[in-house]
Amino acid sequence: MSIALLTFDVFGTILDWRRGLREALGSTAVSDADFDRIVDRQGELEREPFRPYAEIVSESLVNVLGVEAERADEIAAGAGNWPLFADSAEALRRLRAIAPCVATTNSDLVHGTQVRAQLGFALDGWICAEVVRAYKPDPLIWQAASRALGVPCGRDWWHVSAYADYDLATARSLGLTCVLVKRPHHRAGPADVVVSDLLELVPHVMEPS
Repeated sequence: MSIALLTFDVFGTILDWRRGLREALGSTAVSDADFDRIVDRQGELEREPFRPYAEIVSESLVNVLGVEAERADEIAAGAGNWPLFADSAEALRRLRAIAPCVATTNSDLVHGTQVRAQLGFALDGWICAEVVRAYKPDPLIWQAASRALGVPCGRDWWHVSAYADYDLATARSLGLTCVLVKRPHHRAGPADVVVSDLLELVPHVMEPS
């Protein structure tokens, strides 16, 4: 089976979301439990009437950690500058030689510019909540990617994420091949391919079963 398209979750899969938050907050300790509460609070806010992702990040930090609002706004605006996982850039370079690699992300356009600067190259698309005006797990994100890339949902479209709960569950319902990346804070669930990082994905994509 050839691969027509690879789509990627960004925060937590390409970017080290947890480390980024900890570094952005400086001396403020963010436990794993705090991080999970932040992720869950963002999920709750994303189910409300649409607002930009930066506003959702900011509010989650205020709600969960009591961060001062102005500081929370600064952190949220720069979320795309949070550090890449060490394997991300090289893996994406290799994967782009095999199939288009596109972000399908609960984020804003400015975060795409920040991520591109870190990678040193652009992905083949940045399908984000700000443009679609919906957040994953809403299938509108994947439907927008399908239209933009001209690729129908099917097994030759692989979706890659560290989050099987809100992300891979929808991709599976659409008939995509699902790849779970076992990042340190991943959320496990059913997947067709399981890898420890994105470099480990490369041989799977080169010789898909």
